[in-house]
Amino acid sequence: MTSMISYSTEVQQAIEGKKPIVALESTIISHGMPYPQNVETARMVEQIIRDNGAVPATIAIMDGKIKIGLSEDELELLGKSPGVSKVSRRDIGQLVATKKIGATTVAATMICAELAGIRVFATGGIGGVHRGAETTMDISADLEELSNTGVAVVCAGAKSILDIGLTLEYLETKGVPVIGFQTDEMPAFYTRSSGFSLTFRSDDATQLAQVLKAKWDLGIKGGAVIANPIPAEHALEESFINGIIAQAMAEATENGISGKEVTPFLLGKVKELTEGKSLVANIELVKHNAKVGAELAAAYNQL
Repeated sequence: MTSMISYSTEVQQAIEGKKPIVALESTIISHGMPYPQNVETARMVEQIIRDNGAVPATIAIMDGKIKIGLSEDELELLGKSPGVSKVSRRDIGQLVATKKIGATTVAATMICAELAGIRVFATGGIGGVHRGAETTMDISADLEELSNTGVAVVCAGAKSILDIGLTLEYLETKGVPVIGFQTDEMPAFYTRSSGFSLTFRSDDATQLAQVLKAKWDLGIKGGAVIANPIPAEHALEESFINGIIAQAMAEATENGISGKEVTPFLLGKVKELTEGKSLVANIELVKHNAKVGAELAAAYNQL
């Protein structure tokens, strides 16, 4: 297995020096934002993690290997290359074997992070139960991964294009802790509130780290969602963004878009309809999650 995993120099040195590491996904680069904002944001997020006491490890699949940490050139290649595959659990073996470029989703990043011994992962928002899933059965693999893979995911909640209530029900059934970081409510990606209360809140990274350590020391498998709301100054107005999402979803249905193409289409349409406001919010919430992720990784590392 080690022949299929490659570490950047920075990450390798962090492992040897037992420094805190934060995993980062790569679909946010290849599918979440346009070039050059995607690469600029990736570099900025990595630097935020460094500035807050941890080492970034952006994960992707290239040249038949799982890359734990990317070089400047690899980030650029990922951000500019057309046809980068979007990689979830089911796709990892295929992309490694065919030596194609693949960007990891939340689920795939969790798997790769656990293989590398990384416990904390910062991203934008998790996937979840899609609206209308009672007939389409469209449920993100992220949720199943959270129930199986021992990585804490720092995110701005579930994307507001999803059914957040059913997403929380699914996570509860699977025994996944959803912990509000300085909030009592599940955030909804672009907004700080969703109307759905959480059962546990933590106001500092040390307590979060203690909760995670207790869970894993007891041998309870699976990860956790650290629900970290977008900073208030960058949040979008709730009724405004919900109206935009409803319009985007109607267009997706009209165009027959389904499966894993739904999320990129909706995010692109939301960006268009908000005249770029959603992209700004997306970048700011990812930066905030990176900061909290670094603080959590540093606190966990001390334990």
